[in-house]
Amino acid sequence: MKILVAVKRVVDHNVRIRVRPDGTGVETNGVRMSMNPFCKHAVEAAVQLAEAGQASEIVVVSIGPKPATDVILTALAMGAHRGILVEADQPLETLAIAKLLAKVVEEEQPDLVLLGKQAVDDDSNHVGQMLAALTNRPQATFASEIKALGDRLEVTREVDYGRETVALPLPAIVTADLRLNTPRNAALPMVMKARSKPLATRPVAEFGVDLAPRLTVEKVSPPPERRAGSQVGTASELATLIASDVDAMEAL
Repeated sequence: MKILVAVKRVVDHNVRIRVRPDGTGVETNGVRMSMNPFCKHAVEAAVQLAEAGQASEIVVVSIGPKPATDVILTALAMGAHRGILVEADQPLETLAIAKLLAKVVEEEQPDLVLLGKQAVDDDSNHVGQMLAALTNRPQATFASEIKALGDRLEVTREVDYGRETVALPLPAIVTADLRLNTPRNAALPMVMKARSKPLATRPVAEFGVDLAPRLTVEKVSPPPERRAGSQVGTASELATLIASDVDAMEAL
């Protein structure tokens, strides 16, 4: 089985997000970047399938600027076999990302495509579903367990009312939830070895995809600052404060 894993470079989840002063977006200059956490679970799932003898090749693809090679190298250090960077300097909407991935799927013809269920920078949760529609492949989203059973998969999904298990034929699209596994930390020898693995860089124009944006972001603003807490001496003082807050909310 050949697996294609799509990974995204985002602001590291440990970094405090700052909005640009002009309100055009989130500040990324001079900010630590890393692989989207959900994508890391997708990579780990692919590597575990390979270690179990159920996958013969893992190809990792990322779409973004040249520095996005660092997340591909992380995936290669975890155990992927080769990488592809679709180099694009401009911000791309989820539909454009899905169309580019569909082109890569058409070329690579993987049996399984794994993605994170969403990216923590925009939380869109679009690309996996769009890719399934564009490639006409069955999909299973929010996967917390994946079993390869010959020419089909058995996927346990996280849903509102608990878990459900679905079966789908290969080739297929699966998006990973955080409960799917615990991603490994690559040891230094694997990190060094990753740099010798094949990594192809291809310009986005080569794929002939319409990248024109469909949406206009009018303004990005940070959430309101949380009010400082205060201490009260008696229960009656607390009741008065609660009552005043309720009155203020009703006035709104």
